[in-house]
Amino acid sequence: MNKAQLIEAVAKATQVTKVDAEEVLNAALDTIKKSVKKGEDVTLVGFGTFTKAKRMARSGRNPQTGKEIMIPAMTVPKFRPGSEFKEAIK
Repeated sequence: MNKAQLIEAVAKATQVTKVDAEEVLNAALDTIKKSVKKGEDVTLVGFGTFTKAKRMARSGRNPQTGKEIMIPAMTVPKFRPGSEFKEAIK
């Protein structure tokens, strides 16, 4: 499912227009991004938690040449699924 299909499904389930559903979805995603960027965890009970994590610098290999390279430390987003979400997938 892509974003357009998600918007269509949300619009149909909530009986609102696709434009309204897209605005709500975009606002929700922007709020999650901004909060995680600030270092705040975003927890949606039953769905999961979005967090910000630091990844340490490490060595890797260039797949084309096989030459060893250093991968710098970076901050990455993480998602931990909630128990209800895990159960729904089983």
